[in-house]
Amino acid sequence: MQFRISYNLARFILLLRPAIFVPVCLTAFTVTAQQRPHYSQYILNTYIVNPAVAGIENYTDVKLSHRHQWAGLEGAPVTTYLTIHTPLKKDDYGRITPTGLQPDGENPRGQAYWQNYEAPPAHSGVGLTILNDRAGVLNRFSASGTFAYHLPVSPNTTLSMGVSAGIAQLSVQTGKLYFGTANPVDPVVVSSNELNKLKPDVSAGLWLYSADWFAGLAFHQIIPERTIQSADTINRQQGIWIPHTFVTAGYRFFLNDDISMLPSVMVRYIRPMAMGIDINSKLQYRDVIWLGAGYRFKDGFNAMTGFNISKTINIGYSYDATTSVLNTVSHGSHEILIGFVLGNRFGDTCPRNIW
Repeated sequence: MQFRISYNLARFILLLRPAIFVPVCLTAFTVTAQQRPHYSQYILNTYIVNPAVAGIENYTDVKLSHRHQWAGLEGAPVTTYLTIHTPLKKDDYGRITPTGLQPDGENPRGQAYWQNYEAPPAHSGVGLTILNDRAGVLNRFSASGTFAYHLPVSPNTTLSMGVSAGIAQLSVQTGKLYFGTANPVDPVVVSSNELNKLKPDVSAGLWLYSADWFAGLAFHQIIPERTIQSADTINRQQGIWIPHTFVTAGYRFFLNDDISMLPSVMVRYIRPMAMGIDINSKLQYRDVIWLGAGYRFKDGFNAMTGFNISKTINIGYSYDATTSVLNTVSHGSHEILIGFVLGNRFGDTCPRNIW
């Protein structure tokens, strides 16, 4: 987060996410860090990163995720979200090669399927995201709705554009703050009205996709909000919600007709100079089971696995092992994701456009 804050409030913030803040001065200073949660399994739900994905499939996609970061560390971040997105009109694209049919000896989603891939017709999509991110005594809740439009730009390539708009609230459990009698809680924490107000939360994105690749650009927290400063009096400045930029890209290729691999990358840029990079690779057997691994630059490694329980339910799990100084006090990070496919009349066992 980017604040101009006094010493007591600095101590309060550093208690929340000690590993992601830059070195501290004892006078007023600026802190820059990522305000949006981490997602090790972003490739399984790219809609959580980019609103332009809404309505990309020919069914309603529901995802429920829970992430416990740095398990074993008191006050460690815990993120829970629910996403739902669907096309406004369910056309019959996909009927030519319905993946629910499985001819003997053939993979219905093998190389022959993708050679005949056609871009879906122009259509709109809508979505809903409800997210809660807690770290120590700090809690961020947000809810937003999404509209996206998918437009074919070639026989097998589509460009989608999406906007999400909603509300966000940052709250603090002030009753749990105590720094001792010599250093009482900064009055900015308990007196400011900026912390518990509902704020507008707007994101936008572009998503370009085809049979075997995708690339996306998304902007989160487009509308900056106020921060607070404490000295002898409480002052307000702009900047508590800092714009975030996410760039994602991936390419799927076949090792054989049954096994495909999807390497992907996500770059996060937080104004003014903070940047993070995630590199992942997902190995999938047909539409049944997948394994994956990834690296978060200067932070750690992760491994994930998942499978399609049926044509309606899928599940994924990831474990992160940190390489930062936190590895001495935490037991890694755990993330579970459960997906529900509703209105899946073609019996798809795997997303057609996100892999």
